[in-house]
Amino acid sequence: MSDPLAPSATRAARARQLLVALDAATTLPTFTGADPSFDLAQAFAVADEIRRLRLARGEVPLGYKIGFTNRGIWARYGVFAPIWGPVWNTTVERVDSAETSVSLAPFVAPRLEPEIMFGFRHAPAAGMSLAELAGCVDWVAHGFEIVHTRFSGWRFAAADTIADFALHGRLFVGPRVPIDRFVGTGRGELAAQLASLRLTLSCDGRDVEEGSAEIVLDGPLHALRLWIDAMAARPERWPIVTGDIVTTGTITDAAPLAPGQRWQTRLSDPRFAGMTLNTTA
Repeated sequence: MSDPLAPSATRAARARQLLVALDAATTLPTFTGADPSFDLAQAFAVADEIRRLRLARGEVPLGYKIGFTNRGIWARYGVFAPIWGPVWNTTVERVDSAETSVSLAPFVAPRLEPEIMFGFRHAPAAGMSLAELAGCVDWVAHGFEIVHTRFSGWRFAAADTIADFALHGRLFVGPRVPIDRFVGTGRGELAAQLASLRLTLSCDGRDVEEGSAEIVLDGPLHALRLWIDAMAARPERWPIVTGDIVTTGTITDAAPLAPGQRWQTRLSDPRFAGMTLNTTA
């Protein structure tokens, strides 16, 4: 059945509904379940309205998250292509000590993703080669993203996840590695070095999963390039600016979180510090 509201009114209503659910840490029925015609174009329109509302209430965008870049989890969640959305001054924490704590109270069914993220020295452009893109990077870091969803049981369609803040909850940016610490300043070698990275995720001293960064669309720099090109093709025209942080997707499956846990990572590249995250109620 078609939505009785005009498209702009529907978009605004869905955006407000999601923001209320975000602030109250409550769940909603999926949009695609209520309206099978809800597609990616409508989802990005809702996400654009949410971005406008968050700007209006004083939040400051600090960059972006890219999700569903890990091909190994696509079938598990029924989403078969990357998604993305903004990250904010209210959701980003820089963790120079490589250890932090977080209350899980603001999140709905939170899960943890160990990721590689970039900071831009110069704004990139669509169509760049990997070497050109590396030349725009100021630093690389390992960190955690907490993802969560307003939709029960982690059951949704791709359009739902785009509208749902791209599932973003919180981003912890670990110690930043200057691009010059990569051989040849990173312009020729960065993509291969990051793709070869291996990571082990553990909880309370027990290894949970090991993953290779290559699974993230052939490597984090590859994922970054594909996202820049894909976002440039969208009509929403969200900006990418100098200083933006972009996190490129989980290297392991997203691990369910509970209070009282101690999550840690070990990485094969000694330039990256392992991260520790302690969870509280």
